[in-house]
Amino acid sequence: MVQFDSQDPYEVVYRFRDVHKAPKLTRETYVPRASTPLLDAMGRGMNELSAQIAAMDTADRPEHVLFVVVTDGQENASREFTRADIVRMIDERKQAGWQFAFLSADLDAIEEAGHLGVMAQARMAFRKDAAGVQAMYASLDDKVRRVRERRMRLEFDDDDRKAQEEQ
Repeated sequence: MVQFDSQDPYEVVYRFRDVHKAPKLTRETYVPRASTPLLDAMGRGMNELSAQIAAMDTADRPEHVLFVVVTDGQENASREFTRADIVRMIDERKQAGWQFAFLSADLDAIEEAGHLGVMAQARMAFRKDAAGVQAMYASLDDKVRRVRERRMRLEFDDDDRKAQEEQ
């Protein structure tokens, strides 16, 4: 998990951690702030994850790679990666079996994720409040569990989107 913003463009919170054993995020450990270097965070994240997986013994490599972006805003501060870079990188990794999801409190960012190559079913907006974030993570948790159990695609449905409006 990586937190990114213009104050600290790429802060690794933890790597390869079982989400059920990971420390809970708190107001002190996960703070939205400043501008959003979204393309840089995505590019660095994909490159680092690819390198980590490549360095593993074949038997230890993950069966599923789910690259999930959660953001409260849209790209406005990247310096290292361009949109074209990210489109190419996502396409290459999708061909290798990676799945991508994009969750944002900014509707413009949701549209932009489509231009980057994230399919519509794997994009979802959430409200910028505690209830919206909680509903979003509940939907994400459910979908990740289903991917692991049944080898399904990571996609959000109408019920997930409706839950964002009801909270």
